[in-house]
Amino acid sequence: MDTHWLENYLPVDAGWAPPVISAVRIVLILVLCWIAIKGTDRLTASLRRYLSRNLDDSEELKRATTLGRVFRYIATVVITLVGGMLLLGELGISVAPILGAAGVLGVAIGFGAQSLVKDYVAGFFLLLENQMRQGDVVQVAGIGGVVEDMNLRYVQLRDYEGNVHFIPNGSITTVTNRTRDHAFAVIDIGIAYRESVDEAFQLMREVATELRSDTHWAQRIQDELEIAGVNEWGDSAVMLRARMRVVPGEQWALRREFLKRLKQSFDQHGVEIPFPHMTVYTGQPKSGQAPSLNVSVTSTPDQNPKM
Repeated sequence: MDTHWLENYLPVDAGWAPPVISAVRIVLILVLCWIAIKGTDRLTASLRRYLSRNLDDSEELKRATTLGRVFRYIATVVITLVGGMLLLGELGISVAPILGAAGVLGVAIGFGAQSLVKDYVAGFFLLLENQMRQGDVVQVAGIGGVVEDMNLRYVQLRDYEGNVHFIPNGSITTVTNRTRDHAFAVIDIGIAYRESVDEAFQLMREVATELRSDTHWAQRIQDELEIAGVNEWGDSAVMLRARMRVVPGEQWALRREFLKRLKQSFDQHGVEIPFPHMTVYTGQPKSGQAPSLNVSVTSTPDQNPKM
């Protein structure tokens, strides 16, 4: 900036004119950086509000929200770095040697910070490939929960108990997303061996029809009940399996409601829900006829009652 115009108003020996101008420039740089950061925040918020009004797909809205948070983070870092270099220039510190030393130092640090670089590279591809977004229920690195925050460095999850987990992106090898496109409420039912499997299937269909006719649950269910059949012969029960296609994230609530109503239906129709029990034989001869085991329960009065 040309400061010769100040000579007409300041004495020749006024050595404080350049420092004053430099201080003004420093303040101007700080103000511009603050305005740029605030402008980025407002732009991201405005874009989020615009997308929430114009996007009907909740999945795309979650993706846009996640990308907006990452964009704000990157923009803040870039603005801070540029502003820092400009401030160093105003303070008379040459930036070129610092950049050269940073390059040499960066190579040395790179060998010791490979995991950090791996986190940023993995985070970039997680966002690029849209593997998960803020608000999704996922399982990564053996931990399941809701994605509360996601950036190039880590993924922040909150589990069902309220614990918060910070997982570096570099440690994520597999992402299990439980809230993408649609989900299935898988229902396993156990009935006693003496009960009719066909009757249990019919009651399950009736409960599913009742749920689809309920206005509170109808909008969460996307398809009819799909009965897989007899899934297993357990020690004390015949295990039946079925599933219902639902809106992402509603599979757990719908499964609990289905089980509650099915329990009531089984009670009304006298269908036994078994508990572990044991059949005892006294022995079996070669003829195949097992002798009966007569058991009697008697109670005897207390010979020494307490006074």
